[in-house]
Amino acid sequence: MKITHQDVRHVAALARLELEEGEIEQLAEDMSSILSYIKKLDELDTETVEPTSHVVAMSTPFREDSLSCESQPDKWLSNAPHRKDNFFVVPSIIE
Repeated sequence: MKITHQDVRHVAALARLELEEGEIEQLAEDMSSILSYIKKLDELDTETVEPTSHVVAMSTPFREDSLSCESQPDKWLSNAPHRKDNFFVVPSIIE
């Protein structure tokens, strides 16, 4: 697939890039080369390959969902730099 200078300018505008004319020429060649290499993948027979979402079998560890009504303000506020009673103390932002 041949990438034109206009294609490169369009992508550069979307990416908010300012390119010089020499850069546009080089990028058009590079992008065309990349796409022609990727096109070679169409030649592979993938009929017998099962689709995968990840190459390594993974599972997500979930904890059991349980309802807890424990009030533990000392635990919650243990790392707070400043606290007053059961509340965080933060700097005032409105005068």
